[in-house]
Amino acid sequence: MPEASSPAAVRPAPQPRSSYSAFRSISTRWSDNDVYGHVNNVVYYSWFDTAVNAHLIEQGALDIEHGEVIGLVVETQCDYFAPLAFPQAVDAGIRVARIGGSSVRYEVGLFAQGEASTAAAGHFIHVYVDRKTRRPCALPARLREVLQALTGA
Repeated sequence: MPEASSPAAVRPAPQPRSSYSAFRSISTRWSDNDVYGHVNNVVYYSWFDTAVNAHLIEQGALDIEHGEVIGLVVETQCDYFAPLAFPQAVDAGIRVARIGGSSVRYEVGLFAQGEASTAAAGHFIHVYVDRKTRRPCALPARLREVLQALTGA
């Protein structure tokens, strides 16, 4: 019996800087490189977290030590287009694709400093929960306000 044909998956394309609402510069470290001479894939996810959470903290939307609400990652994904390596500087662009009642989909583009297109682009979803009960809760007003500002590039 012949195999059923399936449509070819569409490969995501690099994104331009204009697709992102806010940026954070990140320094690569010697330890970020793997034996293949480029930044190891797990480091990209750390940069996603760093870019988003630093922005939220700086905007007064997230108190990681005493806030009643914390964000838990429930989904993450990354597409790689070009290698990054120490000692390159990286610009992380962030935007918000979806705001729910208790969840947010952040999209992050990683650019070699000065480059027009992403070397990698991905997303992660935070579900915001009560710090004590770990149950989903409504997004606080200040957080929602900061997220709204990230919805349009």
